[in-house]
Amino acid sequence: MYDVVLLSLAEGSGDGCGSGCGGCASACATPRTPVLACADALREAGARVETVLAGSDQEIDAVLARFDGPARPDGLAWPDPDTKLRLVVASATDGQLRAVVRRLVRRYAPPPSKRPSDLAAGRTVPDLPPLAILPLDPGNSGDLAAQLGLPRTPAEVAAAVMNGPVRRLDLLRNDGGSVTLDGALLGGSDDEGRAVPWRGRVEVDDALLTDGEEPVLACVVGNAAGYAEFDGLRLLADGDPTDGRVEVAVAVPVVVKQRFKGTRVRVEVRRARGRAVSVLPREGDLQFLDDGVAGSTSRKRSWWTEPGAWAVFTS
Repeated sequence: MYDVVLLSLAEGSGDGCGSGCGGCASACATPRTPVLACADALREAGARVETVLAGSDQEIDAVLARFDGPARPDGLAWPDPDTKLRLVVASATDGQLRAVVRRLVRRYAPPPSKRPSDLAAGRTVPDLPPLAILPLDPGNSGDLAAQLGLPRTPAEVAAAVMNGPVRRLDLLRNDGGSVTLDGALLGGSDDEGRAVPWRGRVEVDDALLTDGEEPVLACVVGNAAGYAEFDGLRLLADGDPTDGRVEVAVAVPVVVKQRFKGTRVRVEVRRARGRAVSVLPREGDLQFLDDGVAGSTSRKRSWWTEPGAWAVFTS
């Protein structure tokens, strides 16, 4: 028999809700119908179910601490690979899901000075405990759960938690202390939705996509395929959150001289894949969306891949 925690995020819980995660369509303080239906389905399958509404990072952490393994000689918090406790995250947006995974990373990522010998090479976090995603908008065809082909109805999610296999996925960590599950779109748009050009240096491992001297219409840092297209333009070739690499694309306007016809502008898309990417803005604040969460930066930002770091229950 499994114990299952069905975790929802309340307004004001860090990245969890409101403006920090892209907003909620309904009141967060009341358990929503999919949550209640999933809890009922889990109980019918024999699970002991607890529903938790977390209103702060500390309340999220209190749930995640229950996935700790036995005390280690080095004093590090480490997930228990043999736990019978299972986690369902009810999310209205990918930003809410990211908020939970971010807290998992902060809990289990050891300081560089205390890196243990049993941490896999090329990783800064151990295998994080698997979780199930319960979409609170079942009709959303563009969220991460839809991209991954995960169960969407409460009954299907409950069945995956009780009997489904675990699928491990890549995670992007960044130097801002957060994580990216789907992708980040760098670059803003005007009031009419047209891209506003910006300048910045974009590097993927040893490949230079732009040196910061030319205008960029958009840059996508992709783990999955949520930002594969921008303004009708295909940017990512094949977002794959299981290949151990980050895919990066920049869209650059290029002036083409035509004999007897003057000049025209075409958009050139440059792509690269690698372990890490850095973006250095050249002119003031650069707007971005990271897993649907809006932000801006005037400083260099870096992302790197943690292959197979997090996991989901699937059908």
